[in-house]
Amino acid sequence: MLSISHSLTGAFIATKLPHPLLYVPLIFASHYLEDWIPHWDVGTGLSTGKRKKKTAILLELVELGIAFSLVYAFWQAGSSTLNFNAWMGASVGLLPDFMEAPRNFLPWEPGILKVFNNIHGLFHHSTLNIAFGLAPQVIVVGMIYFLR
Repeated sequence: MLSISHSLTGAFIATKLPHPLLYVPLIFASHYLEDWIPHWDVGTGLSTGKRKKKTAILLELVELGIAFSLVYAFWQAGSSTLNFNAWMGASVGLLPDFMEAPRNFLPWEPGILKVFNNIHGLFHHSTLNIAFGLAPQVIVVGMIYFLR
């Protein structure tokens, strides 16, 4: 899934539950559940050579900017106090992908991350069909917008 979907899902869950001990495990689980759904993301094609690493990194940086802008717009705009849970949830929602970044973009994978990355790989289902791969994500973002 796109970082947009993962971050908004994480922020949504964190703002609906009262404590990180409750929402952090659920956000992790939601990340894997969302990745289980066939999807398109900026890293699709990296393993097959259809997308270059530099292109994926640049697209990801743009996408992260959009994701954090939406978290701000949905939960922070108009408030003078920091919505800690929303930002924590958004960050935790992205964590499995960040843990996979060294393996995807560097020739390096710390041993502790290998276990998590292997589990992540079991759940990850990408598709090269952009329309089919973006449709579930548009639905997720729309539902979060209306339910928040």
